[in-house]
Amino acid sequence: MRIDVLGAVRALRDDGTPVDLGGPRHREVLARLVAAGGRMVSTDTLVDDLWAEPPVRAVGALRTFVAALRRAIEPDRPPRTPPRVLVTEGPGYALRLPRAQVDAHRFEDALARARRAPAALTDLDAALAAWRGPAYADVTGSLWARRERARLEELRLEGLELRARLLLDSGSGAELVAELGAHVTEHPWREPAWGLLARALHRAGRQADALATLRRARTMLVEQLGLDPGADLQRLEADILQGATTLQPARTVWTAGVRLGPRTTVELARTLALAGGDALVHSRRDRLAAVQAAERTGDIALTARVIGAYDVPALWSRADDPEQSRAVVAAAERTLTALGADGPAELRARLLATVAVESRSADLSGTGRERAGRAAREAEALARELGDPALLVFALNGVFLQSFTRPGLAAARDATGAEILNLATRHELPNFAVLGRLIRLQSASALGDLDAAAAHARAAERLAVSTEASLVPVLTGWFRARATAARSAEPGGPSAATAAARYRAAEDALAGTASMPGLHRGLFALALLGLRLLHGRPAPTDPALDWGPYRPWAQPLVLLAQNRVEEARAALSAAPEPPLDHMQEALWCLTAHAAARLGEPPIAARAATALHPARTEHAGGATGMLTLGPVARYLTEAETCATQG
Repeated sequence: MRIDVLGAVRALRDDGTPVDLGGPRHREVLARLVAAGGRMVSTDTLVDDLWAEPPVRAVGALRTFVAALRRAIEPDRPPRTPPRVLVTEGPGYALRLPRAQVDAHRFEDALARARRAPAALTDLDAALAAWRGPAYADVTGSLWARRERARLEELRLEGLELRARLLLDSGSGAELVAELGAHVTEHPWREPAWGLLARALHRAGRQADALATLRRARTMLVEQLGLDPGADLQRLEADILQGATTLQPARTVWTAGVRLGPRTTVELARTLALAGGDALVHSRRDRLAAVQAAERTGDIALTARVIGAYDVPALWSRADDPEQSRAVVAAAERTLTALGADGPAELRARLLATVAVESRSADLSGTGRERAGRAAREAEALARELGDPALLVFALNGVFLQSFTRPGLAAARDATGAEILNLATRHELPNFAVLGRLIRLQSASALGDLDAAAAHARAAERLAVSTEASLVPVLTGWFRARATAARSAEPGGPSAATAAARYRAAEDALAGTASMPGLHRGLFALALLGLRLLHGRPAPTDPALDWGPYRPWAQPLVLLAQNRVEEARAALSAAPEPPLDHMQEALWCLTAHAAARLGEPPIAARAATALHPARTEHAGGATGMLTLGPVARYLTEAETCATQG
């Protein structure tokens, strides 16, 4: 089954026949859950969204709508079996469908892919063609629907313009003249669209019309808005006037149309990276382009400075874009070789620190890990000799990211975080002061000292106000959810449902940053699994949960919860050793628990050996974002199972 909301709300079976969803209120409930993107919507929120003045029996009516929708979209579900699509979760409901089965989500994903890779143009074409009218067209009068309709319409316009730009960049696009002409007529304030129309006219051999289009845009902007055209339109007009045969595509907004050299570009990218969000995504891309441009100059010192200038604090042991990180590491290693062992110590230290920071432990093989560890130690030693505090905190960031060589090193990481914090505070390096606080938060969380962790969270939030570190409150929100989960297992503590709702709110905030897939994927599912283990409950089996990179270690417990014992045993045997990263204690504890449940002494013995150095820590606590409870509990299980072999 699929659900379409890019037009009137409808549901279609796999054979294309429509599903009878019921009346307008039924369709609105379904549409509101689609708009939530798989997240839980509380009953109170649904009631407020459905009725401006809720009737006395509003909650009962809502339950009636939900029950009818469940019968419509899961007609073959056996009686008294839990629903799998429209599920009850905590204090509300959620829609569990793969993103590919909802047209709005397919469109958003196709747009995101096309932003990253021009080769995804075909998918974007198909996603744009799926629009049948305004989104949620038959949901009228609801504030939530108006907001979502406006958001999706803005994305649709961006998609149309991105498609045109990709075609023009590829050397085609003359056929876009009529389409873009209608587009600017309907949306005259979208300045990039005027530039695309001018480029299409130029591509069609209509230079005079292209100039007239740009002058019309100028007149409209000046006379009606009091604004001069942006740098991109001005440069485009100059190129046409100078008789350019090929027009260069507009540069990104981050460089404002100015042709910058590689060193300036990477320094700008470094500044933007600290803003997070889309700025972080753009900064990474521009950084790599600047590194490659510097290498092409053949100037080794320039290349070293460009690579080493991007000293952006890094907290997580899994890269958001491993391929790009590998490219940066390779460039740094080539430049180190070219500089030689007698090269300037400051440049070598920055290059070595870059290798250590970009070589995230979760993405490395054994040899890569050893090389990154040596780079971290050598960078630290050089920075200490040079007496440069800014260089030393960057090198110590690399030391921290390479400090996941085995379970049980929270105290060592806390010492590194304390030194980073001390240096950053004394030498006014506020971005690294934030990093130091977050490392100490993680370390205190791993050691089970929630009061100390909470103090570091509050201090990090205060620093984030002045440094504009937008991700900090997202991370501290996750920490507070983790603390609620821990307290939910104590007498008189909050309920498990409250902890789950806190995790869901934290997940919603993290998903909204759209810039840290290396941190985001699988985190929520693992947090829910940990919460269930704290309360002695089986693993969650919702097929819509995204386990991300943690699936191999969660799968045995998920299968056990479904009474698929032999499949669980096979999954446990196939699970590799956990990667050496923030999650290693948690994943080893999952392995230990599954081995004990399944009676697998050899696997339990391996888990016990790995976990023994972490016996005083809390599983998952190293993230500062979730917990499975004390490691000692799982270690005892594993040791008991191992001795029974």
